[in-house]
Amino acid sequence: MPRVGLSKTDVVAAGAALADDVGFANLALSPLAQRLGVRTPSLYKHIDGLADLQHGIATLAMGELDQCVRDAMHGRSGSAALAAFSNAFRHYVVEHPGRYAATVGATSTGPDDPLLQSSTRVIESIQVVLRGYGIPESEMVHAVRTLRSIFHGFASLQAANGFQWSPDAEDSFDWMIRFLDRGFSDAGSG
Repeated sequence: MPRVGLSKTDVVAAGAALADDVGFANLALSPLAQRLGVRTPSLYKHIDGLADLQHGIATLAMGELDQCVRDAMHGRSGSAALAAFSNAFRHYVVEHPGRYAATVGATSTGPDDPLLQSSTRVIESIQVVLRGYGIPESEMVHAVRTLRSIFHGFASLQAANGFQWSPDAEDSFDWMIRFLDRGFSDAGSG
């Protein structure tokens, strides 16, 4: 019988917090059980194993990221939308590096999977930013991949303390946004 008050949602949330603390690659069921005050076999009453937990964390994280960027972008367009999206994305990755790592390469279980739905909305948010620059649909996939790669790289490096050689990561991020704004403005007008 599951512990009273413990649900799959609780297990996934605790797993996400653990992933943020120890890194997604170091996520294991035994430390999660300790964190929840249960024995490891008790977790199987709520999840089907580590893979199910990882998928749950990816789903949770992508939903959070989706909401975060959409809230930040609301009512903005052009360079303001680019800045809002990028700052929200980076903030999420830096604050939740373990759960964000769960989203990288995570695969959905089918068309009704909330992971796929949230992932699709994040990509749609990036497309909204790019359409504001007049990026043609024929180049949209390339532009989405470029923007996602740039934001992923910067945010992941910052989350891993990869900018130790210089104290001005914020200035560099702002410079990057201005650089992208100019580049996308040129690409959309050409």
